Amino acid sequence: MLMKKIVSFLMFSVIFLAAVSCHKDDPYKLYDVKVQLVYAQGSDFGVVADVTVSAVNTNTGMIYVGTTNSEGLAIVPAVAGLYEISATETRAEGGTAYSFNGFKQQVAITHDYEKNPFVVTIDMVGSEAKQVIIKELYTGGCQKDDGSGNFQMDKYVVLYNNSPVDADLKNLCFAMTIQYNSHATNADVVDGKLTYEAQGTVPAGNGFWTWAEGQAPKLKPGEEVVVAINGAINHTITCSKSVDLSKSAYYAMFDPESGYSHASYYPTPSEAIPTSHYLKAYKYGAGTGWPISATGPAFFVFITPDGVTPQSFFEDTSNENFYNNLSAMKRKWVPADWVVDAAEVFSAGYVGKNNKRLITAVDGGSVVLTSKMGYSIYRNVNKEATEAIPGNKGKIVYNYSKGTADLEEGTTDPSGIDAEASIKAGAHIIFMDTNNSTNDFHQRKEAALRSK
Repeated sequence: MLMKKIVSFLMFSVIFLAAVSCHKDDPYKLYDVKVQLVYAQGSDFGVVADVTVSAVNTNTGMIYVGTTNSEGLAIVPAVAGLYEISATETRAEGGTAYSFNGFKQQVAITHDYEKNPFVVTIDMVGSEAKQVIIKELYTGGCQKDDGSGNFQMDKYVVLYNNSPVDADLKNLCFAMTIQYNSHATNADVVDGKLTYEAQGTVPAGNGFWTWAEGQAPKLKPGEEVVVAINGAINHTITCSKSVDLSKSAYYAMFDPESGYSHASYYPTPSEAIPTSHYLKAYKYGAGTGWPISATGPAFFVFITPDGVTPQSFFEDTSNENFYNNLSAMKRKWVPADWVVDAAEVFSAGYVGKNNKRLITAVDGGSVVLTSKMGYSIYRNVNKEATEAIPGNKGKIVYNYSKGTADLEEGTTDPSGIDAEASIKAGAHIIFMDTNNSTNDFHQRKEAALRSK
């Protein structure tokens, strides 16, 4: 009898201690985190139900989701940890699509959340959908044939007319931010927020590029233009895993007179490319090469409005400052409403250390890039809009296999549509455009130009 009492007591003690331990320290315990979406007062848009709110644990990469009720409040079940919380939605009114994005970094959820709950407020910033989008961005390079290292002088970007009307690219400019690398310490981030978020501007670092006078292309719906950021030549001659950027329809960032004269960055373009396809550079930073990040760039394109030209914007010194007071890192402030499209790219392998550089009004999310492996950042297909086009019947190719979801930090196109194969089959593709790189892009395991 005494032995039974001792065993019963011990069993009770173990169960009690396990319960206490589970209550206090269980790393898998879920807490109902309250997230309130807030829209600007006086706006034509207010809170709505069924908006997805995502919380990314910056230590583990795990994603927890919830949806809003009619009052814009979402409950996101999440374990204790440090989070980046975001939300995105799109609405249509009067034939125009409006995207709303919200993002907050460094939200700490502790084991005391049940006793001391708080509401995470996310300011939703609205923007109109634009005509021209970044279809593909390739900056990470690839492996050399002899296995001696990597090759990264073959960068390019593809722009695409995602609208139903012709797009004139006059005064369109190509830019990147300072800080250049997403995983580097960023002096612009204070208490988890960009210091210039409230300014409604984006910093264009070092310099920007645009078309030569009178040479801006016009794109019909579904047409694209390829711009060689580095080396408008056939790189596959020296590196088979690279890309051929020597085709006559392509454009080249090539303007040695601007100060961007580094021979490795800017070899003389292929003879097939006419000089009218050479872009003009406006340089105001240090160095002889436009230093777009190979690991995690924040890349954007903008169009100067009526009354402002790229030249006059360049000459206006009132819009300049120096990143972290470093004289070599000059940048110009571009108003957010000039920005046509953007891609916030984070460096793979730096979970919890990447920082946003594009404000929410320009890009409310991010996409991860693994550099040096021939991967590119490629646009996701808007499945519903593409399938709704009557002429696409029988031309859409499914079972997309070029994504990298099978790799660590890899992603793929959730639509399952192979955009490049579908275009070859005669389909008209409509790509996602929510002003949120998390929704709009994925990492492609092979640069699309390799098959062209």
